Amino acid sequence: MSDNIRLSDYLDHIQQAACDAYSFVSGMDKAQFLADKRTQSAVVMSLVIMGEASTKVMDRHPEFAQQHAGIPWRSMRGMRNRIAHGYFEIDLDLVWDTVQTALLDQLNKNTRAVRQRRHRPWSLFKFA
Repeated sequence: MSDNIRLSDYLDHIQQAACDAYSFVSGMDKAQFLADKRTQSAVVMSLVIMGEASTKVMDRHPEFAQQHAGIPWRSMRGMRNRIAHGYFEIDLDLVWDTVQTALLDQLNKNTRAVRQRRHRPWSLFKFA
């Protein structure tokens, strides 16, 4: 049971961090983002959280990660690793592009995975 709860926690962390990152840049254009260190830090931290949680899903719940292969688990982990190990070389253009394009797609995929996970126990019952 605790594994199931923990998996849900990881998925919730990914979803919340993605929502946060998207909201941090809401109403900004790229030039404003590139000039705003506080927003950059907040977005980068959200990407790190997503990468950490993705790593936990892949390591502790590989069957779930395989069942949801459309979610870019490895890409999220890779982004986290690039940020964590090359902090002074963060490509802010890539961060901006990630938030503007990949993040919305990620939110949609993760939302579907969370819903499926939460409703999965009901799939054991057949209703007439």
